[in-house]
Amino acid sequence: MEAAPGAADPACAPAMVAMPDVLGGQNRRETDSQATAAWGEPAAVVLRCGVPTPGPTTDRCVSVDDVDWVVRDEDDHWRITTYGRTPAVEAVFGKSEVSSDSVMTGLGSAVAQIPSQRRCVNIEDATPVG
Repeated sequence: MEAAPGAADPACAPAMVAMPDVLGGQNRRETDSQATAAWGEPAAVVLRCGVPTPGPTTDRCVSVDDVDWVVRDEDDHWRITTYGRTPAVEAVFGKSEVSSDSVMTGLGSAVAQIPSQRRCVNIEDATPVG
């Protein structure tokens, strides 16, 4: 797994330390790149901290547990990226392996370690995908 361009950002450290041991029923496994995490054998969910922060977008954006996520449907998997947090955190996971709701809920408290600077949706309008 390749580290994100901003993986060395000190703001990634508290988020990475807070990552759950189990996500969507998948156990966390070892990775060999800075600010990365993976769950499942083979990896059902892969995560990188330090990806470019999304700007304004027409992609779907949802809020789960006070964390905003930009959601991209990429055929057989989802790509979700935190919105309004620098550095951003990205997770990619197979649609048939884990639900988007369990991933967003499971990662919420960890990625919330990176302070939110702006929002992309009204909480009342948010619904999980997948």
